[in-house]
Amino acid sequence: MSTFERYLTFWVALCIVVGIAFGHVMPGVFQAIGAAEIAKVNLPVAVLIWLMVIPMLLKIDFAALGEVGRHWRGIGVTLFVNWAVKPFSMALLGWLFIGWLFRSLLPADQIDSYIAGLIILAAAPCTAMVFVWSNLTKGEPHFTLSQVALNDAIMVVAFAPIVGLLLGLSAITVPWGTLILSVALYIVIPVIVAQIIRRRLLSSGGQAALDRLLAKLGPVSLVSLLATLVLLFGFQGEQIMAQPMVIALLAVPILIQVYFNSGLAYLLNRISGEQHCVAGPSALIGASNFFELAVAAAISLFGFHSGAALATVVGVLIEVPVMLSVVWIVNRSKGWYERDGKAAAVVEANR
Repeated sequence: MSTFERYLTFWVALCIVVGIAFGHVMPGVFQAIGAAEIAKVNLPVAVLIWLMVIPMLLKIDFAALGEVGRHWRGIGVTLFVNWAVKPFSMALLGWLFIGWLFRSLLPADQIDSYIAGLIILAAAPCTAMVFVWSNLTKGEPHFTLSQVALNDAIMVVAFAPIVGLLLGLSAITVPWGTLILSVALYIVIPVIVAQIIRRRLLSSGGQAALDRLLAKLGPVSLVSLLATLVLLFGFQGEQIMAQPMVIALLAVPILIQVYFNSGLAYLLNRISGEQHCVAGPSALIGASNFFELAVAAAISLFGFHSGAALATVVGVLIEVPVMLSVVWIVNRSKGWYERDGKAAAVVEANR
């Protein structure tokens, strides 16, 4: 994990300050950027999102889908948590905390938009940072790669229906045209482009050529993310200054869902008898979010000024510290995990 990645929370906090300051000093510039749209797609943001997403997707080897049967218990648990639990639990938590408990503390005209942002955030499993978290837990690399490849394949067809369903259940108008366009722009096309680049590099220069490109593009991806956040907070500045507690209140359901879903995946893996080296990354994949896609989708669907866009950014703000805390819990509990039950039997059988 690079120093830049380790201090992502600090950089995001800095972007909040810089974005708000720039929004006050140069409002005309931000208005011009916000107006640079074609078919509700903001062109500067689209470029930044591609620079964020494509380097991450270059790491995905879809040939790893042939390995999904090797750890079928862990694969099954993670799929269940990612697609049958996490989006729905977040919708419930969003309604409970944002729509009810915190309602009087938040801008009334943004309540539905905040809930929409939380749903979008939870509807896409993490892609790139999962490899970092898995490595920190000494996770089984083949499982991590095959699970991420499978999740990405599912995301192409499942993201839009799940988001549309949950927004509809929350009585939020679903802009289907924009939603489908977002999936095409920020999932389908980047996946295709990344796989074409990946195959050409591997065929011409092997893994070393791919690694060199990834090393160059890694900083580009993070800088693009931070530039997007500066733009977002340039538009959100007045709202945040008026109610600075908004970010803290939005963080509450996100934190609860991370610990709930990671704990659920971890326990289900133990009950099923899966090894700890699979249960660790399974818990982390089950809890983390593809926040780059969430930010892009929220901006496309609801705009820079929306509560939805702000809610997805809160996920970016707390991603690193909260996931590192889950890594710490997974590592510290390894002895308990392997002490008795089916998981212990599997460990003993593999010795």
